Amino acid sequence: MAVLLEEIVHSVELWLKHLRKKPQPYVDPNLDPVLLVPGVAGSILKAVSNDNGKEERVWIRIFGADYKCRTKLWSRFDPSTGTTMSLDPKSSVVVPEDRFGLYAIDVLDPDMIIGRDCVYYFHEMIVEMIKWGFQEGQTLFGFGYDFRQSNRLPKTLERLAAKLELVYNASGGKKITIISHSMGGLLVKCFMCLHSDIFEKYVKNWIAIAAPFQGAPGYVISTFLNGMSFVEGWEQNFFISKWSMHQLLIECPSIYELMSCPSFDWQQIPLLEIWRERLDSEGNSHIILESYPPAENIEIFKEALSSNTVNYDGEIIPLPFNLEILKWANETHEVLSSAKVPSRVKFYNIYGINLETPHSVCYGSEETPVSDLLQLPFFEPKYICVDGDGTVPTESAKADGLNAEARVGVPGEHRGILCDHHVFRILKHWLKADSDPYYNPLNDYVILPTAFEMEKHREKGFQVTSLKEEWEIISEDDQDSVADTKPSVSSISVSHVGDYQSSWAEAHATVIIHPQNEGKQHVELNAISVSVDS
Repeated sequence: MAVLLEEIVHSVELWLKHLRKKPQPYVDPNLDPVLLVPGVAGSILKAVSNDNGKEERVWIRIFGADYKCRTKLWSRFDPSTGTTMSLDPKSSVVVPEDRFGLYAIDVLDPDMIIGRDCVYYFHEMIVEMIKWGFQEGQTLFGFGYDFRQSNRLPKTLERLAAKLELVYNASGGKKITIISHSMGGLLVKCFMCLHSDIFEKYVKNWIAIAAPFQGAPGYVISTFLNGMSFVEGWEQNFFISKWSMHQLLIECPSIYELMSCPSFDWQQIPLLEIWRERLDSEGNSHIILESYPPAENIEIFKEALSSNTVNYDGEIIPLPFNLEILKWANETHEVLSSAKVPSRVKFYNIYGINLETPHSVCYGSEETPVSDLLQLPFFEPKYICVDGDGTVPTESAKADGLNAEARVGVPGEHRGILCDHHVFRILKHWLKADSDPYYNPLNDYVILPTAFEMEKHREKGFQVTSLKEEWEIISEDDQDSVADTKPSVSSISVSHVGDYQSSWAEAHATVIIHPQNEGKQHVELNAISVSVDS
């Protein structure tokens, strides 16, 4: 009896261990490696003490977030090196390399529990790609970087070159697909231009998502004058204030590089508009709307930020609009405009559409005009919007200036597009992580053949061929028709009459498209051809 009980207990223990044991993730050994590159504010940053090496996360965090931003991330630009240096001389800012670089770009505040999705970056894409068979450290890697810096900072580009070599070697010499998001596209484009030999050696494909190739004018204008919030809604109360972010970004070359590209010919010119009170020669007051195109924005920024300062450790530090950074950024724009995709690399572009996106910015109103430009940072901006992803205008994201294999517009929000099922489906196809040859990423649907019949016979000196083929068109967008809607029927006829009777032929086809139901649409083709039997 004791032996049986022991066997029962042992069996139960094995059963419990089986329940607790996590299934091994599926790994596809045939996949090429992928490197994920985030955009502005998309990497965890840590401050490391120069005295004892102690680390603390300074971007992003909940507790003490604003204080840590002001003490550890506030910085000044050094024009001799192109580097923005933290004001704190006792610590250095680094990007963690845990999980082969994925930790820094996955969940930006791993300690956050409530509302955690607001600090997701590549998290859901990483989870999805692991389901497809990608494996961390073998075929899936991340590249976090100090997003305060210029997109062509030599130190950052050197790190990217080293990362590409590491990924190439770790995957057994397979070339890499880079997936960049937002400003990460500018970083990759700079690298491709300045290190084209390395890029071509290690990179097979580059997929840019929501990249501000020609800038994000509305976003940048309001950032310079008012700051920005990384998250919206109630969660922003836990993060860095707009004012602290404003003082941080005013010294960041990366933000200046997001300004409207000086040489780009916009279909709709982005403007900075100001309702101003002016006095005429007789002292009479007039309210007028002034409009400034991108080239003339600079004078407004200079005057509006001329007295901007921060108090750092008791020292008053001036932080005006930085003309040295502007000069550096204009040189970056020149680099970006000359970039070309190497012949053996394929480039793809996914951009956001269908959202109202700030393009021009207006301050003041006829009732409350701006009397002093120093007041601009205290005015609430009003936006004139165009189509885009809420941050980057579609026009900017599409204008990559490169030889692209495909450009696909996806309805989605700038950061939310990274967890969009349409994007996942497109990526899965381009990464060859699916086995669906009928998927069309340009229109995001699947054409599934369901029937095919062909018959041929001779009849009274003619060759007669009949064909019947059916398909199901499957899409995620379910636009069910009304129940009593009839199928759509179309027909087409073609004929060929040559010089001799022996070359005569005629064909007739009928196409029936049934109403869409539950995401599927049935299509029938019936055709017959008759030709002289030679």
